[in-house]
Amino acid sequence: MTPAVTPTPTFTFRPVDPPRDAALLHGWVTHPKAAFWMMRDAAREDVERAYREIAADEHHHALLGLRDGKPVFLVETYDPAHRELAGLYEARPGDVGMHFLVPATDRPVHGFTRAVITAVLVRLFADPAVRRVVVEPDVRNTAVHALNEAVGFVPEREIEKPEKKALLSFCTRERFEEAVAR
Repeated sequence: MTPAVTPTPTFTFRPVDPPRDAALLHGWVTHPKAAFWMMRDAAREDVERAYREIAADEHHHALLGLRDGKPVFLVETYDPAHRELAGLYEARPGDVGMHFLVPATDRPVHGFTRAVITAVLVRLFADPAVRRVVVEPDVRNTAVHALNEAVGFVPEREIEKPEKKALLSFCTRERFEEAVAR
């Protein structure tokens, strides 16, 4: 008997539309399970303002990940030489910073978050200019550290950011390809 194989979900992406998406994102980023997103106390208007600022920033982008046309995760990308990590490490050409958020759900699907981060990295590495993806999750977020390692990220060091102590980690295209081939 052949074991059942769960297919990897297919995702599409679209830019966040702050007025249209603010209510949805507000529910996601203020949920207790999104504590590391650091917007727990934000009002809906604060969320809309934050994503309007991102939409206007040439070095920062926010996208919704869609499954069957329905938003199921959030991803932000940024130029680490200009945002988030500017001055905290020596950025290289081809570096892109990334954050992602899978909202809390009453019915978690095994492997879904890994499928999300894999899809995000596939999208980022589809750009030949991208050489490394850079992340800086909170040092206390051990679940995301394990997930990052599973897709090829290698921790470099802890860094002090104004809002948190973070684990600076990098994933090259080659490390990602090796990780997903396993």
